[in-house]
Amino acid sequence: MDDLDARLLVTMRAHPRVGLTELARLLGVARGTVQARVDKLMAGGVIEDFGPTVSPARIGYPIHAFVWLQIAQGRLTEAVEALRDVPQILEVHGTSGQHDLLCRVAARSTDHLQEIIAHILTSPAVRRTDSTIALSTQIPYRIEPLLLAR
Repeated sequence: MDDLDARLLVTMRAHPRVGLTELARLLGVARGTVQARVDKLMAGGVIEDFGPTVSPARIGYPIHAFVWLQIAQGRLTEAVEALRDVPQILEVHGTSGQHDLLCRVAARSTDHLQEIIAHILTSPAVRRTDSTIALSTQIPYRIEPLLLAR
C-alpha cells in the first residue's frame, strides 16, 4: 500500500457515497487508476465492505457493553457457535490473558443486557463472564490516523 492508496481510503471514508469519477477528481488521478486501486484493495482484503455504518443506539439499542468470557477448556468453537446465535452480539474477539473472548454487545436497557448475559451463560462452553458498560465514546472507531501515519 502506498501514499495514493492511503489517500484513496481516507477520501472514501470522508465521502462514503462518492463515485469513482469524483474520487479521481478529488485525488487528481485518472478514473481508471482509482478503479484499479479500489479493485486491488478489495482483492487484498484491505477494503472489507461498502455498507453503511449503522448506529445501534439510533435503532433502539442505546446500551453499549463489553463482555469478557472465560471458556471451558477445549470448547472455544462451541462457545463461538453459541454466540453467533445472539443478534445483540456485534463482534467477538479472541484474546490473550485472563479471558478468552471479548464480545461487543448492544442492548435495549441494562435489564436487557442482563438477559443477554444470562443467555450467554446457558452455554456449557462459557464458564464465566465479566462485563463493562460504556458510558460514552471518547474516540469512535477510526482508521484514518493509522493510514496517514505510514
